[in-house]
Amino acid sequence: MAYIQYLPQDQIPEKNRVPDMDNIIQVHSVHSETMVHHYEMYIELMRRRGALTRVQRECIAVMVSAVNQCHY
Repeated sequence: MAYIQYLPQDQIPEKNRVPDMDNIIQVHSVHSETMVHHYEMYIELMRRRGALTRVQRECIAVMVSAVNQCHY
């Protein structure tokens, strides 16, 4: 598994900060312009209304992470 070192919140330009600092979002801090885009996509995919419930979506994400041996 690759390791990506990320920047602390105070080193990310304020305009690129997002209210969720989970590791999957935080890895974008090295190119912080992508953080906002990734966060918006995450919110759209995981929290908006759709055919699957949020719990179902989270279960799929957990399974994909397990299969890919991701530890976040």
